[in-house]
This record gives sequence, structure tokens and C-alpha cells, in this order.
Amino acid sequence: MAEDSGSLHAASSVSVKTMNMIQALNSALDVLLATDPKTLVFGQDVGYFGGVFRVTDKLQEKHGLKRCFDTPISEGGIIATAIGMGAYGLRPIPEIQFADYILPAFEQIVSEAARLRYRSNGQFSTPITVRSPYGGGIFGGQTHSQSPEALFAHVAGLKTVIPSNPYDAKGLLIASVECDDPVIFLEPKRIYNGPFEGRPDTQVKTWAGHSKAEVPEGYYTVPLGKAATVREGKEVTVLAYGTMVHVASSAIEESGIDAELIDLRSIVPLDVDAIVASVKKTGRCVIVHEATRFAGFGAELSTLVQERCFYHLKTTVRRVAGWDMPYPHAFEWDYFPGPSRVIKALRACLEE
Repeated sequence: MAEDSGSLHAASSVSVKTMNMIQALNSALDVLLATDPKTLVFGQDVGYFGGVFRVTDKLQEKHGLKRCFDTPISEGGIIATAIGMGAYGLRPIPEIQFADYILPAFEQIVSEAARLRYRSNGQFSTPITVRSPYGGGIFGGQTHSQSPEALFAHVAGLKTVIPSNPYDAKGLLIASVECDDPVIFLEPKRIYNGPFEGRPDTQVKTWAGHSKAEVPEGYYTVPLGKAATVREGKEVTVLAYGTMVHVASSAIEESGIDAELIDLRSIVPLDVDAIVASVKKTGRCVIVHEATRFAGFGAELSTLVQERCFYHLKTTVRRVAGWDMPYPHAFEWDYFPGPSRVIKALRACLEE
């Protein structure tokens, strides 16, 4: 198994601890608050309560009310405040409690945060990192399960980052906060506590024993725009991010197909070189994401592969995605792109 762990900027003596994704993100925020006085964390219930998923647990107690605090239920207000802070030189890390509720702040993100550097001719920037849990698999229904990443990837001036494991989550979050551009940092909540292979009828797994759960307790970064090769293969390339990395990995193992699995890590910036190199090697490509299929980010990936790898392709690029409908509570596992649908796409690639 091949893994590109990114760049680790940490002292060799730094201790390593087994963490789930919640703990890794909490550790990243703790490191940032301790080392950079310009950083601060705020959002609904993130202070005293420690966040609905406990990602900000004990940060207020440790760093004080001025560095980690609660806000009113006003997503537009949260982001507008963060933009103003960023323009004045701070590095705010606002949380939107669920990505489904980020839309009231969309105008602020698109018209202000993403455009400020351009509009001011470089005089101002908005180094804000908007954290938000996203995705399904938790019986959250249509208002707690959506995957809005394509909306933000479409906006010039924004970066969109989606980790798939604890190690990457911490390193990518620190790198995002240190970036001078606004970053949408989407956290796949289904894998907060353990990897999920897309089989709801199997025993729940934890991150214990997983190689990517070994997380340095100190400072390190994973670079934005650098994909990871999770598994090398020769027959077909699979492109995925977030929870779907684990679903795709399970599907590949079950199918027996020699597939190469690429974890994109960030969709903007996108590691085009890694994608092109893999598809030129395998000649086939399957794209997996949880968001709805029509105009999803998979469409952009498919076009990119067609444009840059056309003469190397042996078959049609295939997409496995959520259906074009609101996320159904009663039929969650019919909507969720599970291993069986990925296996079907893999086999179709080889049989065509």
C-alpha cells in the first residue's frame, strides 16, 4: 500500500498518539491557539459546550473566552464577523454547526470572503477557515446530511478541503488556517469516530489500530493540493475524498480488481498531476462522491480526465454518486453510494 503522507514539519521528538478525527481536529485547534495569538475559534455552542461533536472540547477552558466563544444562531453573522476579523489581520476559525446550514452565509462567503483580495487589488485578504461537518450516513435526514462541496469549488477565490482520516485532518486544518486565502474545511462526520466502509449492517469500527490514527501531538502540516495514493493499481483509477475513500477501498478489496485509489484531500486546489499520471497508467477511471450526481464535483473531474487523458482512456469515465434528490431519511442506504455500486462501476469499466 502506497501512502503519500504529505510534509511533516514536526520535531522528531514529538510524541505520537492514537486519535480519532475529532481528537485530531481538537489537537490542531489547540496547537493553533497556543502558537498563534491571531487565531480564534467561534460558532454555535463551540465554547462552553465544546461543540455538538466535541471538536472544540475544553478549548475555551484552556485558552479563554476571548479565543474560543459562542455566537448567536446566525450563520451569516458568524461569517461576516470572521471576514472583518480576517481583513484586520486575524486568522479566525468559525464553525458552522452543520454544512446544511451554511447557505445563509453563502452570500458573505462568495461575495465578500472570496472576492476581497481581488476587489481591493491585494490590499486586503480574508485568511479565514470555515469548519463544518458534512455528509450523511448518520440518519440525519435532508437537513443534516448534505454534501455542498461543489457549490464552493465553483467559486473563484475559495479553497475547499476534505480530509479522510485523523492524520490528514490535523495537518490539513493547520495548513488551511495558515493559508492567506479563505478555506472551506468540510469534515465528514460519518468518520469522526472511525472509518466507514458503507456497510450499515456490519460492526462499527473505531480508528484504533489504523495507521492514519497515529497523530503527532505537536505542530505539523499536510500541504493543500497534494493528493495521496492510498492504494496502487494497474487496471483502473478510483478518485474519491472524505468518507468515500473508505467505501472505495472496501469495494476494491471485495472486487479483487487491481485498482489504484487516489484520495484527493482537497478539491480546490486540485492535484491534477496525480490524477493524470494515474489515469494514463490505468486507462480507466471511476469517480466516487456522496453528493448528488448532476453537476457534482465528479462532473468536473470527469471532464478533466477526458480533456487530459483522452488518448489513454480505454473506456468511459464512470461516476458513482448520490441520487438527484433530497437526502432521504427512510431510504438512507439506497441513496448512500455503497460498495456494491462502486464494484458495479469497476466491473463495467473492465467489461466494456
